[in-house]
Amino acid sequence: MTEQSSLLLRKQLAELNKNPVEGFSAGLVDDDDIYQWEVVVIGPQDTLFEGGFFKATLTFPRDYPLRPPKLKFVTEIWHPNVAKNGDVCISILHEPGEDKYGYEKPEERWLPIHTVETIMISVISMLADPNGDSAANVDAAKEWRDDPKGIFKKKVARCVRRSQDMAYD
Repeated sequence: MTEQSSLLLRKQLAELNKNPVEGFSAGLVDDDDIYQWEVVVIGPQDTLFEGGFFKATLTFPRDYPLRPPKLKFVTEIWHPNVAKNGDVCISILHEPGEDKYGYEKPEERWLPIHTVETIMISVISMLADPNGDSAANVDAAKEWRDDPKGIFKKKVARCVRRSQDMAYD
């Protein structure tokens, strides 16, 4: 499986380099490791995250695409669906099959048809439209629900400013 997953990831990387997708850029952390990617998510227009440059790592398992990669923001980001340590919690990155809690349908979870492009489009969508019912960061979810234009907005703005400063490091 490792050779097949490596070929698939190389093909996806080549396609993204040939036809970039608006909203993010992707490349390898180390040219010798196809399973470790660095991505930069550009804060979506008309959202609180607009203007931000959020770096993340995308770590693929050796049996990709049968199992999902892990996405972790390196740049600080204040969001209900991003844990304080940077781990992203969205349905399509959850292991395939039945949800033991009954919250997600199997078709909402990881499917081998997903690509880096579909993952990143989902992450961009998550930034624009948080899911407060499935919080990875309970404090951010509470602020987003209770005071989205107050303390939540201030914390996001601080993250956007820091991401802009770090973008050129």
